Amino acid sequence: MQHEDAPALVAREWLVKAEHDLIVGGRAAQDPPVADIACFHAQQAAEKALKAFLTWRDIPFQHTHDLARLLTQAKALDGDFRSLEAAADLLSPYATDPRYPGRDEEPDTQDALEALDMAREVFHFVLQRIPPEARP
Repeated sequence: MQHEDAPALVAREWLVKAEHDLIVGGRAAQDPPVADIACFHAQQAAEKALKAFLTWRDIPFQHTHDLARLLTQAKALDGDFRSLEAAADLLSPYATDPRYPGRDEEPDTQDALEALDMAREVFHFVLQRIPPEARP
């Protein structure tokens, strides 16, 4: 690939990883469900999709799991990303909370299914805003 195609190539790689998180999250939500892992992978899928968009637009981003921070950068480029604020709010805590003991309440299957739906929404939203050469 030529140098000018590098952002598209890396964006595609982010999206492939996001797809993998959606697959694993979906499997974790099946019977018997492992809801905490499904929620974690849902957050990871949304994070990677947002990073794909920023990469395609050649916008540097900090190493973060905070979807609101990534979304702020995306909204500066495309105001329609505002529609993902609820997804970012719901998913961001799943980057760390489910991975460690001591939470007051563990996510259940319904939480996992909702998180996966939100992650798919973010993923497909990003897919609609990048060119075919940046898609998996």
